[in-house]
Amino acid sequence: MLPQSKALALAGLAATVVAGPCDIYASGGTPCVAAHSTTRALFSSFSGSLYQVTRSSDNGVTDIRPLSAGGVANAATQDSFCSGTSCTISIIYDQTGRGNHLTRAPGGGAGPGSDNLAVATAAPVHLNGQKAYGVFIPPGTGYRNDVATGTATGDGAQGMYAVLDGTHFNGDCCFDYGNAETSNDDTGNGHMEAIYFGNAGPGGAGNGPWIMADLENGLFAGSTSGKNPSVPTITDRFVTAIVKGQPNNFALKGGNAASGALSTFYNGPRPNVTGYNPMKKEGAIILGIGGDNSRRAQGTFYEGVMTSGFPSDATESSVQANIVAAKYTT
Repeated sequence: MLPQSKALALAGLAATVVAGPCDIYASGGTPCVAAHSTTRALFSSFSGSLYQVTRSSDNGVTDIRPLSAGGVANAATQDSFCSGTSCTISIIYDQTGRGNHLTRAPGGGAGPGSDNLAVATAAPVHLNGQKAYGVFIPPGTGYRNDVATGTATGDGAQGMYAVLDGTHFNGDCCFDYGNAETSNDDTGNGHMEAIYFGNAGPGGAGNGPWIMADLENGLFAGSTSGKNPSVPTITDRFVTAIVKGQPNNFALKGGNAASGALSTFYNGPRPNVTGYNPMKKEGAIILGIGGDNSRRAQGTFYEGVMTSGFPSDATESSVQANIVAAKYTT
């Protein structure tokens, strides 16, 4: 018989493995207010639609669900529906029940006219040996929700993570996931707080790409508008990127989404530039674009969430363990 302490530890580990990222955030007191993924369910009990594809031959649509509650997307449904033609990803559903779905981004100040939709088969991956598809975003492609509910506004606290392709990036603006303007226009410093991934901006060590915070009118790697050598160049095929913020504090973290733990690259005060303290977040959600619909960047998105409140490091470590356990492979 195992000693009680070891039995409890194993039981805790089992619970962490079974729980989805959003179950873990909820247990930490910072629940998900948006949860998006085309590869898997982010709650252990979620069995609803992950995303919708639209078929080019007849504009028919179908929803892709997980193979089982809490499981990997049923890629066979997409393959069958899109056989002999092509499909785009027309909706990325919010798994929280709040209806914070992502759809084709409308035009904005930096990019008039609606954005393109991602080709549904352009980012194939496997999770624990099961086939799935990510969201491959070339320049001109983007998703948005300007009427999201529950997301942080003003100087409110929030957390975000995204699993991304560390080899698909560029140096243009802006491959983002997170909180942005509701007007699709640049409304000033501090009106955004989103994860940025690429090699634009001040950056950090090496030539990039880097994880930074897009806070509008600036990509920030630390407390100044300059380079932060503590932010490393990312070389992993699968990357976990984290940005979180609360009054006069934000943090950048990252790690290999296929193995290992997270590292903290920055955790300190807001940038010492006018307009970023206090923040003026507006609560829209963007993917693949900047807050003003800047759509010149590229990247690949697999999963991501936004939380209410500033998650603890312990909670994020458990989420990272869950991501690693999903076993993303090419």
